[in-house]
Amino acid sequence: MLPWVSDDAAAPEANSLVPSVNVVVSNAAGEVLLIQRSDNDNWAVPGGGDRIDCEVTGLMGIYTDPRHVMFYTSDGEVRQEFSIVLTARATCGEPTCSEESSEVRWVPRGELGEYSMDRSMELRIGGLLRVWPAPPRRGCVTVPRLSTRWPTM
Repeated sequence: MLPWVSDDAAAPEANSLVPSVNVVVSNAAGEVLLIQRSDNDNWAVPGGGDRIDCEVTGLMGIYTDPRHVMFYTSDGEVRQEFSIVLTARATCGEPTCSEESSEVRWVPRGELGEYSMDRSMELRIGGLLRVWPAPPRRGCVTVPRLSTRWPTM
């Protein structure tokens, strides 16, 4: 496989569209689980081949970029992926490496930008930080103020 970088004018046009799933998993401390990919050493949120016990809590988004393709020289496939990104919370146990990962690590939200990632993964992480509120500090609970007045008619 020879990956093409986004916006490479020499990249061939995609001849297949392939779904993938990523899961943004957080723990009780509000850290995010990252894996180090075994194929390119970049860091990413876990995908379908990684193992972690978690509860899916929502859909973060669906991502694709027709200018970001992967060329497989073995069969001529030029793949454009679209990725369904879910949010989840870890339920028990420790994450373990798979064939797709050489390392797994819980990362504080403020340190996510310090890890080497593909541009497409950086976009997903940026989306995460925009839509996923930081966890409350230990011992603090935010309760919305409710009005006890009834509307008049």
